[in-house]
Amino acid sequence: MNSLCPCHSPLTASPHTDDTATMTAGQPLRDDPQPRRHSPPALHPTIVPSYPPPESDADESWVWSQIKAEARRDADAEPALASFLYATVLSHPSLDRSLAFHLANKLCSSTLLSTLLYDLFVASLSAHPTLREAAVADLLAARSRDPACVGFSHCLLNYKGFLAIQAQRVAHVLWAQNRRALALALQSRVAEVFAVDIHPAAKIGKGVLLDHATGVVIGETAVVGDNVSILHHVTLGGTGKAVGDRHPKIGDGVLIGAGATILGNVRIGAGAKIGAGSLVLIEVPPRSTAVGNPARLLGGKKGDDMPGESMDHTSFIQQWSDYTI
Repeated sequence: MNSLCPCHSPLTASPHTDDTATMTAGQPLRDDPQPRRHSPPALHPTIVPSYPPPESDADESWVWSQIKAEARRDADAEPALASFLYATVLSHPSLDRSLAFHLANKLCSSTLLSTLLYDLFVASLSAHPTLREAAVADLLAARSRDPACVGFSHCLLNYKGFLAIQAQRVAHVLWAQNRRALALALQSRVAEVFAVDIHPAAKIGKGVLLDHATGVVIGETAVVGDNVSILHHVTLGGTGKAVGDRHPKIGDGVLIGAGATILGNVRIGAGAKIGAGSLVLIEVPPRSTAVGNPARLLGGKKGDDMPGESMDHTSFIQQWSDYTI
């Protein structure tokens, strides 16, 4: 097993290397007497293309190869990160092992040990292929929708929205297995570390982007479909103390702008758009826009464009107001 959180055991390289020379985690990836560059050089598109080929959208091995190529490049360019990149990415044989290691180190505490979390994440990701498929889809979503995402490894290592969703999916498995105390403990750690609070019982689709992610709250009976994009400080909440099915149902391809609040067991139709800062208390038909506080509906939009994938936040403005930018 890989060594994990430095507060519990010294960090050493995993023996499961695939194509990297044997070394300790503290060593650079190569000896080079020349000064290192401080910005990563651009790689040829055949090594790290700017976007995945269409036929590889669900290809875990393809995405993992891109992550390793990016990690090697960055380790060569920035010696200060070489040990971290080797221990977190390059020493692992697969994406799920790397993800489990990284999540365990992020979420461990003095009483919730990294070794326990690592075993938990590995077991869940190994037993449930849909969790791995969803993680790959989330990586592809971030890379294609967020212009600030400079690579797959950047998302895997640094995007707390991505990491929070992966941890929630494992917590959801625990919840379904009636291991609810552990599921809730994991939710609490995710909220504390990432400032993202998603109940373990919530159902989250694949290809989901939590952009910036800070302050996102998703309640117990909420459902989020596939290819949805949610910005920071979004709440999918209830309306009071009622129990039962009481949270929003978000359809496929929905875009929810920053600071939006959707309350109650209302359905947001596929391809709908929720404007930033809106308060939504009503159902929103497919391909419609809801904007304002309280939100009002604008007409639907025909075509194949799905806001959750296009990230088009402003096409409704001329319909909503005479003000133009």
